[in-house]
Order: sequence, then C-alpha cells, then structure tokens
Amino acid sequence: MSQFSISIEPTNNENIVKFVANSFLTRATSYEFKNIDEAKPSLLAQELFHLPFVKTVYIAQNFVAIEKYNIVAWEDVQDDVAEAITTYLNSGKDVITTPVESSTKVPVTVYAESTPNPAVVKFVANKPLVDGTFEFKNIEEAKEAPLAAALFGFPFVKEVFISANYVSVSKYNVVEWQEVTMELRDFVTQYISEGKNVLNNAMLQKKETARKSTNVSEEKELSDFDQQIISILDEYVKPAVASDGGHIAFDSFNEDTKTVKVILQGACSGCPSSTVTLKNGIETMLKEMLQGRVMAVEAING
Repeated sequence: MSQFSISIEPTNNENIVKFVANSFLTRATSYEFKNIDEAKPSLLAQELFHLPFVKTVYIAQNFVAIEKYNIVAWEDVQDDVAEAITTYLNSGKDVITTPVESSTKVPVTVYAESTPNPAVVKFVANKPLVDGTFEFKNIEEAKEAPLAAALFGFPFVKEVFISANYVSVSKYNVVEWQEVTMELRDFVTQYISEGKNVLNNAMLQKKETARKSTNVSEEKELSDFDQQIISILDEYVKPAVASDGGHIAFDSFNEDTKTVKVILQGACSGCPSSTVTLKNGIETMLKEMLQGRVMAVEAING
C-alpha cells in the first residue's frame, strides 16, 4: 500500500483550506461535520476537532477541507495540520470508521445543460465528482478514468472533460444532441448512483506529480505580473467559464508583444464563440484592469 502525501491548497474562502491527498479517502459519499459530536462516523474528523481553531471539517474524495475560526492564520498552522492528517492516514486507520445511516444518503440527480459550444453538453450532478480538472481527448488518455472511458464507449463521444460536479461531453457530428442527451444523462446518473470510480488512484497520483512539477517551475519562472494575470483569471474568468462547462488556464505572457496566452479546455476548446469571448471579454478586462500592459489574449489551442 502506497504512502499518503498531502498538499495544501487555499480556496476562495480565506478561512477554508483544502488538504489534498494523493489517493482516495472516500468514494461515493461526501461528509460535512460541524462539531465533534457530528464527527462520530470519522475518527480523523474527531481528532481534527481537538484543534481549538477548527470550525467545520469536510471530507470528500481525495481531500479534507477545514474551515477555521478567526483566532489563527492558516499560514501559522496549516503545515502542522497537513502533518497530522498525513500521520493519521499512514497509520492505516479508516477515514470513515462508522457507516452513516443509509437514510441520510441523497439520491443522485444529473441534469443536462447546453453550453456556448454547440458540440458540447454539460451533465451536472448534485454531488462533487472530482477535485480539479481532467480532460480526455481519447479513450487511451482515459485508461485511469473509468467514467470517461465508459463514455468513450458511445461511438459519437469525441472528448470528455470532468471538473467539480460536472462532465462536459463533446460529440462528433454523426448525431444531434436531442437524439442522445437523455441516454447520456441516464448513463451518467446510473454510473454515479452505483458508486463506481470516476478516477483511479493512478490518475490522482499522476495529477499530483504534475502539480508539484508545475509548482516548482512556476516558482522559478512566474513573474509578479504573471501572478497578477493569474489572479484576475482565477477570480473573474474561471467561474464564468466553469459555468459554461469549460476551463481556462494561464500559459504565458510575452512582454514584447503584450500578449497573454491561455489554454482552453472542456466546452471552451474548439468553441466557435471562444474567440469572441477572448477578444470582447477577457482581453478587454485585462487591458482595463492592467492599464494597457496587456494588449492581446490568444488561446494556444483555440
């Protein structure tokens, strides 16, 4: 059995930090505990509540998210918390020690949502599916992603993008969406309801290795201005793009041409309206917010 490691990820809420593991902690169920009494199903959560600053513990898939009271700063305690979680996980104890009553289980529902890209439909679940973003251009790339691999079993499925609580599916032009949307929605609903793996541990470990590698290179190469661009994209652009079933990531900034290059994924990749969005939306925003230091935005895959 491989050893657990934990990475620390901030969230949009300054009081909440995610402690992300390199393997699954739970499979088909998420848990939220607001105090030590509620945490009876989880010895790990109980131990965390012994820390005086812990307000809420949330356990899902491959991470533990903790909300703190405003009596400490995360930078002062997050390393110790990460170490405590790592020690617990590597002790071999179960994360969830007492089964939660089945009556508390919420039935899985999935609804289909159109996107600005006519080739892509977004299937949104009422529960988290993955932490992060995962894009699969073909079945070979989906070897460690069972849900994506299963979707590639449909002959009209071209690409699959999974993030948060949704799956974006891109199709070939051999069928119309009205002919297959219900079939895919029912398939995704049943798949999730049966508690099957969305991703395998190997995929999580691959993602974690890539993240660490990226972080190392970013620490060396990203300038303060690059970080400023990334902050704007994260705060103002990513939420809107995610609501359309896609993802945008910073690639580079050329100071000579004042051009920002980005990577588009999911519904945004190959979308006919993505050029308009880049030029009229993101480019205009960066020009204004960064006072002319950015003059153009280009998608390296759009």
